[in-house]
Amino acid sequence: MEKWPWTAVVVLLALTVRWAVSLHSYSGAGKPPLFGDYEAQRHWQEVTVNLPLRQWYFNSSENDLQYWGLDYPPLTAYHSLLCAFVAERINPAWVALHTSRGHESPAHKLFMRTTVLVADVMIYIPAVVLYCCCLKEISTKKKVANALCILLYPGLILIDHGHFHRYNSVSLGFALWGVLGVSCDWDLLGSLAFCLALNYKQMELYHSLPFFCFLLGKCFQKGLKGKGLGLLLKLVGTVVASFALCWLPFFSEREQTLQVVRRLFPVERGLFEDKVASVWCSVNIFVKIKDLLPRDTQILISFCFTLLSLLPACIKLTLHPSPRGFRFALISCALSFFLFSFQVHEKSILLVALPVCLVLHEVPFMSAWFLLVSTFSLLPLLLKDGLLL
Repeated sequence: MEKWPWTAVVVLLALTVRWAVSLHSYSGAGKPPLFGDYEAQRHWQEVTVNLPLRQWYFNSSENDLQYWGLDYPPLTAYHSLLCAFVAERINPAWVALHTSRGHESPAHKLFMRTTVLVADVMIYIPAVVLYCCCLKEISTKKKVANALCILLYPGLILIDHGHFHRYNSVSLGFALWGVLGVSCDWDLLGSLAFCLALNYKQMELYHSLPFFCFLLGKCFQKGLKGKGLGLLLKLVGTVVASFALCWLPFFSEREQTLQVVRRLFPVERGLFEDKVASVWCSVNIFVKIKDLLPRDTQILISFCFTLLSLLPACIKLTLHPSPRGFRFALISCALSFFLFSFQVHEKSILLVALPVCLVLHEVPFMSAWFLLVSTFSLLPLLLKDGLLL
């Protein structure tokens, strides 16, 4: 019981730092006509609360997709709708169709910041605390220190509570609940949690193969002619049911489903944008890949390199499944996606940082080093938003 008072102090400190950062600027503050990611979140609330569901992902006179069109999975849209219901009751002008574009006010900023903090308190922070409490063979002091380090990781705090980018704590929190589930042999609950993460942000594909390989390896261990087959069928049922539940409103028409998929994977943007720390951006300094190769070839090359780079870790995890191997495979595969996949955003480094946080107690120096470097990689973004403290 001695750890709980210290855990409470850690959580309060984490919340204080988050709220302190939220007092500063955010993406696109006072920068018309498109503003920034803050406006994107507000606009999605405007769209989801004012338009019928079948119009959310389609371009129309009421929904200009060139102006921060919705391009995340259904669970993100439902979350935006939930926030919009609350916003509409506080001040309808915040989400009024068309007239609310570019709305900026201290009261609305307070509301938006609060929605992120609430998401952290409900999903991400409990997952971190429980994960650290479940760590074996380390002292109570180290468990509390581990929770402190993870909850004070600057990258996530600056992006979610400063820059304001699409509630990363929700998808990462669900993913962490998934890690907890499958590591503690609550495989169905873990699968459900990760499906929620994937249906909130498609970038959770970075973590999908380790989950698949770890669970498949467990089935092989139990024997596919015995308990393993039963577990496999239950896992398939859980994944299908959770995806069907999230996507059910969009299955009414084939074109509706295809439009959502097209919005989730906008390949027309090209191999990369701006100066992202990927292999392709580095290679482009010497060989202008984007100019020399057609887009289909760029996609194929990106896919092949990503697959080749993550195969060794996935094969090993499938043949020898273990919670420790699973954590390191999450790091390896997420880094493969970040370095080689198509259309990587600089903020995607958070998807690598989460599994790195999970091995802080095993390789503290390298993990802390990586987390600091990953935060430094966001420097241009922090300068742009006025968040360099």
